[in-house]
Amino acid sequence: MISSPTHVAPKRTRGRPRKTEGERDDGNRRQALIAAAAQLFHRKGYDATSTREIAAQVGMQPGSPFYHFGNKQDLLLAVMVEGMRQAAVRQNAAIATLSAQKTDRDRLRVLIRNQFDVLLGPDSDFIPVMLYEWRSLSAEQRQTITQIKDDYEAVWIPVLQALHDSGQLQAPVGLARLMIFGALNWSVQWYQPPSPKTSAKKNQRATLDDLTEAALALFLRDPA
Repeated sequence: MISSPTHVAPKRTRGRPRKTEGERDDGNRRQALIAAAAQLFHRKGYDATSTREIAAQVGMQPGSPFYHFGNKQDLLLAVMVEGMRQAAVRQNAAIATLSAQKTDRDRLRVLIRNQFDVLLGPDSDFIPVMLYEWRSLSAEQRQTITQIKDDYEAVWIPVLQALHDSGQLQAPVGLARLMIFGALNWSVQWYQPPSPKTSAKKNQRATLDDLTEAALALFLRDPA
């Protein structure tokens, strides 16, 4: 008598199950929608941008955004969250380049220069949308962004406190933080980058490095 072959259950892999190709594609589509929304919200404004336009920019059907987001307001929140996530990654990377020998003035210079890059550099649609369209969020959504923003700005507080203790920063640290971010963030309203077609000698527009040094001169006294 021939016995039937024993069924062996397939081994279970450790960890999380791998995402299917469709699930991975859904993640990519969601990110594409967020990036497209950031560009359009920045260029046209939240109210003037339709989900149909956002979908068209990434080659989706008009109703496709609602597969990923409950409504346009949820998409706006996602744009702001993604902007703050990217800003935090950049800030952490910038801080990681500092050696222990750097002064607190050097640390603030790096933080300010990174903030200008977040606001005005490549792929800088996200944070201006947060600054312009804050009131378009619900009260609960604003609380979410406020917490993320406070966590991001908390990195600055020890640096500002050290500068205050040394006499280089004379304003109270809490007020100084608010006023510094207010001044830096307002640059999205007026800054014009140097023209690549104009020679360095004739180019009168400031670079981001120029803005950084001007900000340091404005906020800090020279060390004693």
